[in-house]
Amino acid sequence: MADILTPDICVIGAGSAGLSVAAAAAAFGVDVVLIERGLMGGDCLNYGCVPSKALLAAAKAAHAQQSEQRFGVHGGRREVDFASANDHVRKVIAAIAPHDSQERFEGLGVTVLREAARFTSPDEVLAGAVRIKARRFVVATGSSAFIPPIPGLEDVPFLTNETLFQLRERPDHLAIIGGGPIGLEMAQAHRRLGSRVTVFEAQKALGKDDPDLAAVVLDTLRAEGIRILEQTAVEQVSRSGTGLVIGAKDADGKPVTIEASHLLVATGRAPNVEGLGLDEAGIDHDRKGIAVDKGLRTSNRRVYAIGDIAGGLQFTHVAGYQAGLVIRSLLFRLPVSMNDDIVPWVTYTSPELGHVGLSESEARARYGSRVKVLTADYDGNDRAQAEGLTRGRLKLIAGPRGRLLGADIVGAQAGEVINLLSLALSQKMTMKDLAGFIAPYPTLGELVRRAAISYYAEAPKNAWLRSAIGFLRLFG
Repeated sequence: MADILTPDICVIGAGSAGLSVAAAAAAFGVDVVLIERGLMGGDCLNYGCVPSKALLAAAKAAHAQQSEQRFGVHGGRREVDFASANDHVRKVIAAIAPHDSQERFEGLGVTVLREAARFTSPDEVLAGAVRIKARRFVVATGSSAFIPPIPGLEDVPFLTNETLFQLRERPDHLAIIGGGPIGLEMAQAHRRLGSRVTVFEAQKALGKDDPDLAAVVLDTLRAEGIRILEQTAVEQVSRSGTGLVIGAKDADGKPVTIEASHLLVATGRAPNVEGLGLDEAGIDHDRKGIAVDKGLRTSNRRVYAIGDIAGGLQFTHVAGYQAGLVIRSLLFRLPVSMNDDIVPWVTYTSPELGHVGLSESEARARYGSRVKVLTADYDGNDRAQAEGLTRGRLKLIAGPRGRLLGADIVGAQAGEVINLLSLALSQKMTMKDLAGFIAPYPTLGELVRRAAISYYAEAPKNAWLRSAIGFLRLFG
């Protein structure tokens, strides 16, 4: 007979979302069972954010060698060791892994089961030989790489984010299907580490971002030698004597054929819903994931779903944000509501591309002519000039009464600058607030203040204000 556990909370999935819920609940002395069938830390630690950013850091170091002479630094030619770059990725994962480990969470008082979990009824989960009957369940099983139904793909070796970082030898020619953030980050990383790279995108590359700012990234990647084929859909993949042949058609229907040594599929994510017994639990779901309300509850009121499995924006920081909401609901019975409008995201290419809040088109759709778009260019920033990083632009979207509605930025350290703007947006700050803060000189953060000040650019021309100033001068 199976063992029975009766915790207060059962969390399924030990990725970013599930770990955050388990740690927070355990900190308050709540009895928690955490179930994970794969690696602790989930996709972000093992296959996603951590290894990709580590590889980008290695690639950035390699690329910096080519830029040394403009700063008066001259040195001999140095070779890129791809295996050593991969070693750096492994070391970074190993350094972070203890924080997400089974041992740490058991030390926090969490019961960790390394099994596949499956609902057997609306209020019971089976994990191996253990039955769990909890007051509440949190499903946080994440997502996996979506594999498109391209003829021939199943017959050739291809990479996804789960296998890419296992490569020890540099790809001679890496073909990438997908021109989103993952595809383009890995395109630039491998190009800078010495590979030839071709990217296929059926629509517009970086299509979810501001088109003017996204163009700056795409122009930079092309200048580095990456071939980006937009509006070009892959229709066939096959083996060749030396690797792979990718057949596609462009927007005009003309055939495009590329031979490559390696193929990376980066066409989005699919929620991990299979094998969970969601129907037995009465949990509504489809190919996009588990359906949840604004409070992240499923159709089974005992069960919450957070992170990639809940559809919507698929980012580690969204998983953490949702975990915080669920903890407030689970432990304190507080009403919570997911707000997509305050979620930032960053593409970590060089230059970086960041966004938070409403886009310009979304803001105009809601507020019409009351929207103002304010900009500040990197070439007008002293820190950018000093470091030779002058290609970039910040856009602030200001709404009624100067309230910040959104922001987009492309340029060096865009991800760090968007942090400030994410805080400002969540606190409903205005251009007056952003124009009034003191930024240390010289920093890229001054871009925010400069753009905000431009909201008042017409004030000196205001006849009433000029008259008021003249009147006040009469008093000495």
